Amino acid sequence: MNSVNTVNKLNELLNGQNVHIQLSVPQLVEKAVSRGEAVLTSTGALKAETGKYTGRSPKDKYVVEEAISKDKINWGAVNQPISHEVFSSLYSKVLDYLNTKEELFVFKGFAGADKESRLSFQVINEYAWHNLFSHQLFIRPTAEELASHESEFTIVSAPTFKANPAVDGTASETFIIISMEERIILIGGTEYAGEIKKSIFSIMNYLLPEKGILSMHCSSNVSENGDVALFFGLSGTGKTTLSADPNRKLIGDDEHGWSDNGVFNIEGGCYAKAINLTRENEPQIFDAIQFGSVLENVVVDPKTGLADYNDISLTENTRAAYPLQAIDNIVKTSVGGHPNTIIFLTADAFGILPPISKLTKEQAMYHFLSGFTSKLAGTERGITSPQVTFSACFGSPFLPLPATVYAEMLGKKIDEHSPQVFLVNTGWTGGEYGVGSRMKLSYTRAMVRAALEGKLDNVETDRGSVFGLAIPKQVPGVPDSVLNPRDAWPDVEAYDIKAKELASQFRENFKKFGSVAQDIVSKGGPINLN
Repeated sequence: MNSVNTVNKLNELLNGQNVHIQLSVPQLVEKAVSRGEAVLTSTGALKAETGKYTGRSPKDKYVVEEAISKDKINWGAVNQPISHEVFSSLYSKVLDYLNTKEELFVFKGFAGADKESRLSFQVINEYAWHNLFSHQLFIRPTAEELASHESEFTIVSAPTFKANPAVDGTASETFIIISMEERIILIGGTEYAGEIKKSIFSIMNYLLPEKGILSMHCSSNVSENGDVALFFGLSGTGKTTLSADPNRKLIGDDEHGWSDNGVFNIEGGCYAKAINLTRENEPQIFDAIQFGSVLENVVVDPKTGLADYNDISLTENTRAAYPLQAIDNIVKTSVGGHPNTIIFLTADAFGILPPISKLTKEQAMYHFLSGFTSKLAGTERGITSPQVTFSACFGSPFLPLPATVYAEMLGKKIDEHSPQVFLVNTGWTGGEYGVGSRMKLSYTRAMVRAALEGKLDNVETDRGSVFGLAIPKQVPGVPDSVLNPRDAWPDVEAYDIKAKELASQFRENFKKFGSVAQDIVSKGGPINLN
């Protein structure tokens, strides 16, 4: 199938009598309920279940091998190659399948609040609730923008179409396939809405660097004085909690670009974890779950419509999707200036890394590429002790290009704009998981606040023995005794042994970045004390 046939077949689908384009939120809610896709909760939010797929399916994600991109893609477990012939055949089958449906739903919108670099795209959904999800998560066009909207990319989502691996060339019934040449993202066999969101992020991670813009998996906020902060961190490190600050306005909570003009949000909404959600701990998220919001796999009482955020019988990965406008304390334009402060968050369950430390440019690039945190015992079947986890750039599943491309761009941005960079450990102190204790949230908040307010810019520091990190000797509101992790352990020899073990794992992981300049390794990584 060539591009002309692709376009013709897609246009034929879009011109069908069963297609609803750009329905409003009330219309989509009504469709989702009347079609039996979802139910309304007591707050007016829509609740849907995704069946056996309650999270992303990374082993079923592919990138089509094409001349336009094959020499740029970082091929491997994250970006698995698939032939154009396999993609074309499956794409044709999916379009034929969708043509048989009584109703289809199309959302036209944008990714990227920076109008100079934003991506225009459309999402074709089999489910009305998926279309509502798309409407709330991405940037919605004005009436004028909609009238002139021309989609550069198209997502085709057919969750009830199941691939036949023996015939269709996939690993399972599920597939997420990106064709850069055809500008198509094909999703099938999974009802998990997060695949739609992250597919667009993957595309932006491919397109933005070509425009000289660093794409980032991070949250961002700004003070009244215009000081911008970025928060990077993997799941469980406190990214959402710490970036939600009543004294700072939210630019965005998950995906951003950093251009020559500053920082901008890629999305128009939030996709927050809902597990154990309470108004007391997460008031912004809790109060945003109103009419038009989407709850995914949250257990709801069928009689009262009340959501039970503590019930994980469907999955621990319960989610809430809502537009940014559902939060009061936001930057309405979703753009900000160049970052003054960058914070890398990690939850070190081994109790080795300091609760806060200042990073040099080389250390920032090293820890950005490492993307370290810990998986805790009990989070996955078979894990009985904390597990070291590395995710390059704090988002390796969504990076089509080599991770070093993004790290080198970060290094250049640091040279140009001189932000202060900090590594913040929200994990354990005084010993590893099961021995020590988790760092108090009040202490972490105080450390982050001090970093954002510039109170740590010129403080006296100690150097961590193995990782060589500059540890502030004093932080307002935090006991001096917890700042140096070695001092917090009752047995310093045990600390030293565990620190060397963790440093060795860092070095082993970093071997895959063989092309990185040697000074990043020598100046940014742990010191070899053997």
